Amino acid sequence: MEIKWLEDFVALAETSSFSRAAELRNVTQSAFSRRIRQLESWLGTTLITRATVPAQLTSEGRAFLPVAQETISTFYAIRETLRPSPGARLVRIAALHTLTLTFFPEWLGRLEAVAGPLGTSFIPDRGGIEANVEAMVTEDADLFLTYAHPEVPLRLDRAKFEHLTIGHDRLVPVAAPEVRIFGTPHKGAGILDRAVSGDLVVPCLSYGYASFFGVALGHLLAKRPPFARRTVHENTISAGLKKVAMTGFGLSWLPESLVAEELADGRLVVATTTDDWHLDLEIRLYRQYANRSKPVETMWRAAEQIQAEINP
Repeated sequence: MEIKWLEDFVALAETSSFSRAAELRNVTQSAFSRRIRQLESWLGTTLITRATVPAQLTSEGRAFLPVAQETISTFYAIRETLRPSPGARLVRIAALHTLTLTFFPEWLGRLEAVAGPLGTSFIPDRGGIEANVEAMVTEDADLFLTYAHPEVPLRLDRAKFEHLTIGHDRLVPVAAPEVRIFGTPHKGAGILDRAVSGDLVVPCLSYGYASFFGVALGHLLAKRPPFARRTVHENTISAGLKKVAMTGFGLSWLPESLVAEELADGRLVVATTTDDWHLDLEIRLYRQYANRSKPVETMWRAAEQIQAEINP
């Protein structure tokens, strides 16, 4: 049993609507319904009458509601008593893996130049966009460090969450200097352009469809000229795709910050002569308005000061 199942149930009891409750819980309605069924399965009883609109609690659901509310309250009260004092607690950050390697180390140095030493801790990248957002929504993380693009919206209530734009990056199509296609070597430079012209079928390294980059690239490719391609490898982690790309397995879109050194020394090359295939990205930091713990507030104010100095 998971505490979020209880929180889902309470939200549904308060709204009498699966769609409204799912919106409040920042999940899709299908994921929300699945979690309610998981709770019912764990309890071994039906809590919601689904044949009526609005949704109504069964007699078992009405009996269980105060238990769920009390359990949630008790759980968070105990968590607070077990935590270190606010001044000593590490700021927990949910972050896309690439940003922990490229952006964060230097940015943290700038933050500490303003605010003094800061204690930080990364929670594991959960892969999908929704899962990473949920870490902050459920307060498993204090902050969420992510890439952002207008066509990959984050379902966050603007009344509850705020963000800072703290940097920029872009995805660029790259390949090794030599790419093997069905055993035949081809020049990596301009290989995307040749694929678009119909000269070859290019092997591609993919992020899949659940990750931020996978969704963003899906929108980009839908707007660009089609080209013959086949997916030869998939990984939600950019650093993993970079390693595979460097061996000559295929074309990959990678953050420019992640491949700057490889492009400079020729271990990777840009796969196109036009910027049309590049994808501009923001780097954002999110938090809940209600999160005003001293460590989080200190870090947030330092980030605001840095951005004010960059964009006076």
